Amino acid sequence: MLATESKLPVQGGPAKRAYVRAMFTAIAPTYDRLNRIISLRFDQRWRRDAVGRLGWERWPAGRYLDLCGGTLDFAAILARQPGFRGQVVGADFVPAMLRLGRAKAGRVVPVAADALELPFADQTFDGVLVGWGLRNLVDLDAGLREMARVVKPEARIAVLETGTPSRQPMRGAFLWYFGRVLPWIGRVISHHATAYQWLPDSTRAFPPPDELVDRMRGAGFHEVTVQPLMFGVTMLFAGVRA
Repeated sequence: MLATESKLPVQGGPAKRAYVRAMFTAIAPTYDRLNRIISLRFDQRWRRDAVGRLGWERWPAGRYLDLCGGTLDFAAILARQPGFRGQVVGADFVPAMLRLGRAKAGRVVPVAADALELPFADQTFDGVLVGWGLRNLVDLDAGLREMARVVKPEARIAVLETGTPSRQPMRGAFLWYFGRVLPWIGRVISHHATAYQWLPDSTRAFPPPDELVDRMRGAGFHEVTVQPLMFGVTMLFAGVRA
């Protein structure tokens, strides 16, 4: 599933890294607003579903990582959970995104960092959350290995990524919205020519769910599962560090 006709650098390398950083810096001021609009506010519900798979209740005073954290929505949801007494580190390589999210909740520490070269010691975290961020990595497998490096044995991870419904009529409606309506809404609100074309293009270039499961296992995670949300519009992956 490669976006062979796309002019955007979805396949990796320095061009992709530079594009992703510049794009998210440019759209940071409208990022949260657009997330709510294009997901019909389901993005927050999906994040809560992912937090529910993290198993933070086993270590409520632990240290957790919101990787590719953006404006720290994920970190804030976890930090606000009743009974949570720990710390959430939100790591992203776009400082403008982190600045906009740092006041969303206490117990959240923003850190400007590249997901492929995290400035944390081995086995630092009790769990990791990733919200629609793996697609943006220059090297997916290196990113998965880095996640495995910084979490403790038996720590859980929960990853949200965009999917494509498999059954009609939902599949056809989603592809029409995703390929035509969403990029138009994004251009109008963000005033960025290609930012919201990136989402469908990078989705087409991203590995299918069964392949991502295999690659997560190869990086050092076991008990890897995948759960379609809202007919497969979003996929929730979960796993445990071996």
